[in-house]
Amino acid sequence: MSHAPAATPDRRGTVSPTAVERVEESLRLLAEAARPEAWIVVRDADELRAEAAELDLRVAGGDALPLAGLVFGVKDNIDVAGLPTTAGCPGYAYRPKEDAPAVARLRAAGALVIGKTALDQFATGLVGTRSPYGAVRSAGDPARVSGGSSSGSAVAVALGIVDFALGTDTAGSGRVPAAFQGIVGLKPTLGLVPTEGVVPAARSFDCVTVFARSVRAAEEVGAVLDAGPPDAGGRAWPADAPLAAPPAPVVAIPSPEGLGVLASDWLAAFEGAVRRLEAAGARVRRIDIGPFLRAAELLYEGAFAAERYAAVGAFLDDPETGPAPGVDPQVRAIITAAGRLPAHRYAADRGLLTELRHQALARLDGCDALLLPTAPEHPTLAEVAADPIGVNSRLGLFTNFVNLLDLSAVAVPAGEVNGGPFGVTVIARAFADRVAGDIARLVTGEPAGAPGWGPPGLPLVVFGAHLSGQPLNHQLTGAGARLVAEVVTAPEYRMVALPGEPARPGLLRVAPDEPGHALAGELWSLPAAALGRFLAALPAPMALGRVRLADGREITGFLCEPHATAGVPDISRHGGWRAYLASRA
Repeated sequence: MSHAPAATPDRRGTVSPTAVERVEESLRLLAEAARPEAWIVVRDADELRAEAAELDLRVAGGDALPLAGLVFGVKDNIDVAGLPTTAGCPGYAYRPKEDAPAVARLRAAGALVIGKTALDQFATGLVGTRSPYGAVRSAGDPARVSGGSSSGSAVAVALGIVDFALGTDTAGSGRVPAAFQGIVGLKPTLGLVPTEGVVPAARSFDCVTVFARSVRAAEEVGAVLDAGPPDAGGRAWPADAPLAAPPAPVVAIPSPEGLGVLASDWLAAFEGAVRRLEAAGARVRRIDIGPFLRAAELLYEGAFAAERYAAVGAFLDDPETGPAPGVDPQVRAIITAAGRLPAHRYAADRGLLTELRHQALARLDGCDALLLPTAPEHPTLAEVAADPIGVNSRLGLFTNFVNLLDLSAVAVPAGEVNGGPFGVTVIARAFADRVAGDIARLVTGEPAGAPGWGPPGLPLVVFGAHLSGQPLNHQLTGAGARLVAEVVTAPEYRMVALPGEPARPGLLRVAPDEPGHALAGELWSLPAAALGRFLAALPAPMALGRVRLADGREITGFLCEPHATAGVPDISRHGGWRAYLASRA
């Protein structure tokens, strides 16, 4: 009889439970949570235990599984092999033979699927109540809605049943439930995560999202989801995608009229989040968010609703079979009405959206991100029952435009209102996902740490004026570069103080028979497109070349042409540029 290995320190240096232990904890919390409506199907307990035991054996055998020991839930419009996909409608159910690529990548990384989570039917809604399986109640206050459409995923994370969960987001479904549960909702740039194997809501604007209890945890999952080729409608990171927010980011917030819908306590909570951002070093700029809000109206009040009919309208509106069993009447009314929209309206709204996108991005000129409340209120189940369409529409005020305008976003908890969670969303340009994540950490107070996900960068090691706090460091941060670590060279270099302004050193490798020094520097990760610009702009006698570090790695770095070292001070004995400057002071 084989035994699972004991819990061991993970890559963060903390002790993580084995997969078997985590499954047992998850099953216990499922039984205790009293939220059965958050799940449409949970896998057989013995099957889960057997899969967990196999994962633990693989880890013990040396398999590199970055998500080993983590369990997750999957919104039930995303395929999991062998489990029914219902999209919240029992009459629509089918049983896929393969995982959706997003699920397959997570399972290949060692994460274990607990089950399929509830949703607003066909991902049509932001409330979490539009389902024949029952309304999903908020984790902290069962009298209030969970938010939708990814209702069950958010609640399962908030209750600790799973470590993370997949949702989808077209109009805010990966962000509103996060706000109502006090957790993180990571909404990537459209196309970065495959949507193959996802029942579409509006195919042009759908994306797979991550719910987790921290920005770091969400980003680590995002890194796995992004680790593969794009699907047919997908996109890859461009070469100039930023790897980090600047040290003092400029964050846009709405002018007072843009927040006029907020009650006084909600407005106070938002202002508290703004003050925390400023205290963390961000600069705030008020802007008119009118173009963003006008774009938001197009998603449901315009012709883009036709995409919902294109997705599942034939199933809901079949003249021969009539209404399918288990169809929510509100959902059916919304989607079938979209089938009557004329094509010329869709074309006209496409043109209008292009103009609104231009106007909205112009408002963000000079800003790194936009901060908004994730939702303007947190309604009760009774309030939604009394006005199901009106309440749902209001919840999308600050979320509906994000995918329409091709933006990235991270929703994070930002305090409380009347004892319940309050959340804000950091919204950035397409492919500026790392910028949004860094600014979101300023709101939550999470340490910056290493990036969990984002575009690949090229390593560059620097030793002088480009170091953090030095006069030319802005050339790195302005290009979207990210500080990775402090490093030391192998003991085979020397450093000289070059003439000119700004003051800077020259680093050069010594001959094999000459004494050398180990010199301190910094390793940065640079967008690929920026490295060429650096090389083109380098003044003589500086050059880029391979630098050997103390650990044996050879990395591109700043070097100096040997002829420039004649007659200038050798400062190698100080061990680095900063130490030399300190000695002069």
